[in-house]
Amino acid sequence: MLEPEAVSAMLRMKGLGWGTRRIARQLGVSRNTVKRYIEAGGWCAYRQPRRRKLLEDHAGWLKERFERHRGNADVVRQELAAEKRIVVSLRTIERAVAPYRRALAAAARATTRFETAPGKQLQIDFGERLVDIAGVKVKAFVFVATLGYSRRLQVRAFRHERQESWFSGLESTFTKFGGVTEEVLFDNARALVSEHDAATRTVVFNERLLAFAKHWGFRPRACAPYRARTKGKTENGVGYVKNNAIAGRSFVSWEAFEAHLEAWTREVADVRIHGTTGEAPLDRFLRDEAKALKPIAGIAPFRSLRELSRVVSADCMVEIDGNAYSVPWRLIGERVRVTVSDVAVRVHHGTCEVALHAVTGGRHQRVVDPAHYAGIAATDRSILGEPARLPAEDLARSLAEYETLIGGGF
Repeated sequence: MLEPEAVSAMLRMKGLGWGTRRIARQLGVSRNTVKRYIEAGGWCAYRQPRRRKLLEDHAGWLKERFERHRGNADVVRQELAAEKRIVVSLRTIERAVAPYRRALAAAARATTRFETAPGKQLQIDFGERLVDIAGVKVKAFVFVATLGYSRRLQVRAFRHERQESWFSGLESTFTKFGGVTEEVLFDNARALVSEHDAATRTVVFNERLLAFAKHWGFRPRACAPYRARTKGKTENGVGYVKNNAIAGRSFVSWEAFEAHLEAWTREVADVRIHGTTGEAPLDRFLRDEAKALKPIAGIAPFRSLRELSRVVSADCMVEIDGNAYSVPWRLIGERVRVTVSDVAVRVHHGTCEVALHAVTGGRHQRVVDPAHYAGIAATDRSILGEPARLPAEDLARSLAEYETLIGGGF
């Protein structure tokens, strides 16, 4: 490409009557270059000839298939070869769908903030966090409930994320707020949702969840699979609790940890100025949302009971949630019915209750009632949590006793 000064000189030479051949020889360029600039009447930027692209006529087809396969360019390449008989490299497909990929990524990031009316929705979720309890790192499951309108929080700590923890967290939330929202939104936790088809959005809720929702009078809702951001208020709330209430702190006991969460919710979370609403959640709740909740006066707690069937093992134990609980030794090999509540494990054989234990946390724990082993000959006392001890007189027999038994003398 010639500089503008050279083109200006070229035009002056042409004005003096010079031919294109002479001008080209004078400037050291090709004759066609001289002709092009003279025809253009001055300097112009070089334009690369436009080449027709192989996939240009299939732009609509490429866009539809690329979106259908959620950005998988290799699948698009395979279908292009099978249906259109056009064989190209994966890199060619990637260049062709680059604009669609950017649009797809933007759509995945885009979130429309959904504001709910007072009393309309409660969002719930669990978060896991290692907490320093008496110098030991303990895994805590933190239940966080967030009112959609006021952003007021309820926070509870549990040792597991089983169904009874969800129910207990919800009941404590209803009690704290003094009412129930129209609907409760949660993710697809196995304790609550039996099946959720991502394509048809068909949801099958757990039967006990449906009974719990009917008891309290709310409508359960599950967010779309892999789209937990549809309940972003609680997602943000879980992160807020982890980073503000728990991070960097240690506690002398589990009870102290629970007391701290309660005090932090009351003294920090309820009175802070929320970044979205610009108001303190407690003020917004008392002004607009408290009166919009359905009252719960006269509604008794929902008893979260599980009934299980177990066979008593040879060590007089039944296994529940990874822990072992003892039953009377005469029931070894028998099938028993176990009822599990939030605080107790009850074992029934026929119509009789044969064992009662307090629920233990963690896993691989053994809960033993020594009375269940009474009457077993040569009982191994170590399984009862105490060392095996034999009286000293059992070890100190006289030689005369042995002589009487076997005869002869020593």
